[in-house]
Amino acid sequence: MRHTGLGLQLGCALIVATAVQALAQIPPTAQEVRAYSGLHAAAAAGNLAEIERLLAAGANREARDGNGRTPLHVAAYRKQYDAARALMKRGANANALDAQRYDIVTIAAVADDVPMLKVALEGGASAKNVTSPYDGTALIAAAHLGHDEVVKVLIAAGAPLDHVNNLRWTAVIEAIVLGDGGKRHVETLRALIDAGANPNLADGSGTTPLALARGRGYGEMVKILESAGAK
Repeated sequence: MRHTGLGLQLGCALIVATAVQALAQIPPTAQEVRAYSGLHAAAAAGNLAEIERLLAAGANREARDGNGRTPLHVAAYRKQYDAARALMKRGANANALDAQRYDIVTIAAVADDVPMLKVALEGGASAKNVTSPYDGTALIAAAHLGHDEVVKVLIAAGAPLDHVNNLRWTAVIEAIVLGDGGKRHVETLRALIDAGANPNLADGSGTTPLALARGRGYGEMVKILESAGAK
C-alpha cells in the first residue's frame, strides 16, 4: 500500500506540473509589443532616451497593459537590462506584481536570466516576495525548473528556503517532483540543502523529500538528502 500511495502521489505531481504550465507566466506577445505606446513601447525596445524623455514629461511609470504588466515587467520579459535599470532608478516599483502576481525577480528566475535577476535585486527588488497564483516564490519557481545558478543568486539574496506554496510544496520538493533528476536539478537541490533548507519538510500528503526522491529513482538526490539527515 505504501508504494501504491507513493505512485499515486507522483502521478498527482505530473498532473500538477501540467496545471502549473497552464498557469505559467505570459510574456508580451509580438502583437502586444507592436501595439504598445509610451513607456511600454520604450521599455520593450530598450530605448533609454525615450524612457528618460517620457518620465521627464510626467509619464506614469506604473502604467499597466492588458495583462497588468508595468513597463518594468515588459523590460524584464524582453531582457532589456539597461531599460530596467533606468526605470528603477527613476522610481519604478521593483516589486510590482502583474495580473498573474509575478514580479520581475520571478520573471527573471523562470527565464533563467541571471543578468536580469541581478539587475532586479540591485534595483531594490526582493527575493522574499510571495508571487504567482501558487503563493510561491522566485526560489520555488527556479527550483522547479532546475535553474541552479538562479537558485544560488536567490539564496544569497535571502530568499526564504522553506516557504510552502499553496500546493504544499517547498523549493526542495519542487526540485524533486517537478524536476527530471538531471544535473541542474541535482545541483539545485544541493544548493538548497547546503544553504540550510529543511530536508524533512513533507508535502501536503505527508510524503518526505527523501521518499519522493527514492520513489522517482533519483539516486544523486537521495544521497544529498541522506547526507543532510533526511528521513
